Amino acid sequence: MILKTGDSAPNFTLKDSDGNDVSLSNFSGKPVVILFFPLAFTGVCTTELCSVRDTMKEYENLDAAVLAISVDSFFTLKKFKESENYNFPLLSDFNKETAQAYGAIYDEFFGMKGVAKRSAFIVDSQGKIAYTEVLEKASDLPDFDAIKSVLKDLS
Repeated sequence: MILKTGDSAPNFTLKDSDGNDVSLSNFSGKPVVILFFPLAFTGVCTTELCSVRDTMKEYENLDAAVLAISVDSFFTLKKFKESENYNFPLLSDFNKETAQAYGAIYDEFFGMKGVAKRSAFIVDSQGKIAYTEVLEKASDLPDFDAIKSVLKDLS
């Protein structure tokens, strides 16, 4: 399923890096940036999430939450978060249901089935999709300038 601007965002409940349940619905009333990334501890994923970590104040100033999701286990995500000092939740979509619901999953990625595509979504305060970017090439990064521009328009 391909999500479009204006569609209702699929709700989800996933384990964070500490094993706690986190639901999209927990953030209702504020915009949420959802970043799907293929795999923890890989070069481009680390670059992407470090970029977000280093500009987190900009997201906070726009009253936006950031959630990063991969198909890694929450145990792996805990180590990844600790090693890079990420200041936002990393969520485990180990069963791949959320990536599928958002249309952000590779059929095959370097021989592995069901790895999340690098993708960015903004869910507005009403639970509607305000921005979508699903990248086919895992080496590409989301357009963070466009993401921040949409967040500014929402505020």
